[in-house]
Order: sequence, then structure tokens, then C-alpha cells
Amino acid sequence: MSTYDLIVIGAGPGGYVCAIRAAQLGLKVACVEGRETLGGTCLNVGCIPSKALLHASHMLHETHENFEKMGLIGAAPKVDWQKMQGYKAETVGGNTKGIEFLFKKNKIDWLKGWAEIEGAGRVKVGDTTHETKNIVIATGSEPASLKGVEVDNAAGVVVDSTGALSLPKIPKSMVVIGAGVIGLELGSVYARLGAQVTVVEFLDAITPGMDGEVQKQFQRILAKQGLKFVLGAAVQEVEVEKGKAEVKYKLRKDDSAHEIEAECVLVATGRRPYIVGLGLDKIGVALTDRGFVQIDEHWQTSVKGIYAIGDAVPGPMLAHKAEDEGMAVAEVIAGKHGHVNYDVIPGVIYTTPEVASVGLTEEAAKESGRKVKVGKFPFMGNARAKALFQAEGFVKLIADAETDRVLGCHIIGPNAGEMIHEVCVAMEFGASAQDIALTCHAHPTCSEAVREAALACGDGAIHA
Repeated sequence: MSTYDLIVIGAGPGGYVCAIRAAQLGLKVACVEGRETLGGTCLNVGCIPSKALLHASHMLHETHENFEKMGLIGAAPKVDWQKMQGYKAETVGGNTKGIEFLFKKNKIDWLKGWAEIEGAGRVKVGDTTHETKNIVIATGSEPASLKGVEVDNAAGVVVDSTGALSLPKIPKSMVVIGAGVIGLELGSVYARLGAQVTVVEFLDAITPGMDGEVQKQFQRILAKQGLKFVLGAAVQEVEVEKGKAEVKYKLRKDDSAHEIEAECVLVATGRRPYIVGLGLDKIGVALTDRGFVQIDEHWQTSVKGIYAIGDAVPGPMLAHKAEDEGMAVAEVIAGKHGHVNYDVIPGVIYTTPEVASVGLTEEAAKESGRKVKVGKFPFMGNARAKALFQAEGFVKLIADAETDRVLGCHIIGPNAGEMIHEVCVAMEFGASAQDIALTCHAHPTCSEAVREAALACGDGAIHA
């Protein structure tokens, strides 16, 4: 039996990054993972496979909608679903094998199996108990359930996000329960592949918590792409009969009952922390009212020497947030200063167009009592976006009216997920909108729209 400086439980983005960073800092590290491959939900059944399908389906959309406009004439391609699944699997495999290589490179022991924490400094995997000075819980999350709806991924009729990645065939019709990131991304995939997709959402707007203008524009664009929306609807139950599902719901405004029939139902009503089997109740690790692991400002739980990060703790359930926490807690355990700026964590929806945001929305900034100014620039004024047939969105920059300091940014348009990081860096350095406005941007690029939005916070955009 080995004694470690650190045992990380879970090899997702938070866990494997934490393990690697700790090893780089000279600690003897092991990582517990029960899957056959490393990478957690993100690499295996989440971020990476979904982006592969989003890319493939976007390419199909381009051939049908835009190729002829560009003078690319030829027979439209057909979808080979099994081959597309193979492309997705190959993408996943390359990434998970990469993590395994990094573990070997950094001399991290992979303890294969599922962990139970017997107490501070003791982790049981299988029949073996391992001793360690520190433990980090990085077990991630799982799809949240919905009362009255039974998920059966194997049957392929009522599925969660994991099942939706590997349906036996492309359904002719799909109901997505939940208009959050996961539901809209996967709904977008199947809409492009030919399914009639209806999104049923409990609230009165899609993507809860997002900037209001972005919400409205995003819904309009997705509706033009064929997605239908039923908002303010509470799903009561889903009945399955003869390989089809019937979704029963009530509209909140008048309590009227309705139903929709579909070949497939995707339950995308959020995620919850996955801490089953860890034995936290036995050792006194405190949880929040919502079932997250309770931590202090150094990611330490109520038990000294046991830490927690990522989806297991409060905060946005984002892989990059988990990675930041993984690096920070490794620094803390190694006796250094770990830090995460929770005010500058971007969020991205990988539909077409992409949607990206960081910092405060206009609504939140005003509710905080600040005087703010808003610079907005439409991609219709951006030459590159028009060439890409993606000129429907905009960049919106929020700045403090007195100091001009950037408080947030919201982008709906081409490459938004890449462009948002310019603003993230600016916010990390406490930049003003004028700082961005005075920075030369290459032409022609979509990023020029960010500069134009910054100019709009001052004397005005040039191309608006």
C-alpha cells in the first residue's frame, strides 16, 4: 500500500487537472476513476462528443443552406449515422488517451475503481485502503431527474444527455424538456439532421440567467432554423407506448393541459452533484441544502484535509471552472496561493450561431445599483460575419458609467466562444471599454465587432 500526498477522486476536467498540477508541484499523486477511460463526463459523454456532433451537423447544414450561394454546386451529402457515431468515438478516444499519457508523463497513479472515503487520509478503492495526506473530491455531476419522467437510455425513446449522444437512429421527431445549454445544443444537432424538434421549457424564456436581449435574439434565430418552442410549460409526465413517447404538460398561464407525441424525448433539466458512494455522511462532510459539498474559501470541506471542486460544489457547472479550481486547490495543498476569479468565468453555447458571455448582464449590473453604459454592435456591420452568412447576432459590452471599467460582455454570433476571451483578459486586468476600443484589431475579422461595441460605449461605433 502506497502513501500519497494527494488522492484525487474523479478524473474529469477538475480532477485530472488537479492531479497533474499537484504532480508538477512535486507531490506524490494518485487519481481514482471507475470508468474504463479517463476524462470524466466531459470527455466521454459530455463536452467533447457533443461538440463533435455539433460540428458534423453544422457542416451538413452548410452544404444544404449555403454551399450553392457560394458557387459550390454538387449533390447534397447524405447522413451515415453510424459513421458519424464513429467520428464522435474517435474524437473521444483521442482525447481520453491523451489524459492517460499525461498521467504517465507526470507519474500519477491511476487507481481504477470507485472510491469510498473512510476518513481523513483514507480512501478505499475496491478491497484496498490507500493512505494520503490530502483528498480532493472531484466527482462531477449527473443528469437531474424529472418527476413523472423515467429515463431509459438503452431503449432510446426517453433519454438524458448521455443517451442522446448515441441514439440508435436519427428520430423523425424529438421533444427536448429544458431550454438550457444542453437541451439547445443537442436539440440543434437533431434539428439539423432532419428531426422536428420541439423545446418545452418551464420558464418564460430560454437559457435562464442570460442577458435578456441575447435570449430573445437567440430564440428567434433557432426558430428560423426549425426549432419550435413551448415556454411557460410544466411537464407532468411522459408515457411510452409502441416505441413512441407522449409528453403531457400544462401551461402555467392558464393551467391548460396539452400533449406532444415524438419518437424521442430528451430530458435536459439540468444536472446535480454526483457524490453517491463516497460515504460523506459517515465522516461528517457537510452538504448544502441543494446537495452540493460545502467548502470554504480554500475549497476545504468541513473535514480538515478533504477538499472539493467542480460540479460537486456550488457554482456554475462548467468544465473550465472545475479546471481552474483544480489548479487552485493543488496550489493550496502544495503550500502556495491558489486563486479563482469567479467574476470572470465565461460561458458558451456551441450552437450556430454560438453564444458566449462573461461577467454581469445588463439587468444584473443595473440591479446592483451601478450606473452603467452599454455598447452594442450588430454583426450586420461586420464584413467577415456577412461573408460567413452569420450576421444576425451582435456584441454587447457592459461598462461602469463612471469608471468605464468593463463589467461584462455578451456575444451571439460567429466564433463567439473564441472571441469572448479577449474580454476575459481585459476584465482580468481591470481594463476599460476605451482600452479595448483603442486596441488595433485585424481586418477582416469577427473580433472587430468587439472593438466596435467598445467604441459604442464612448463616442460611437464606426460601422454602425
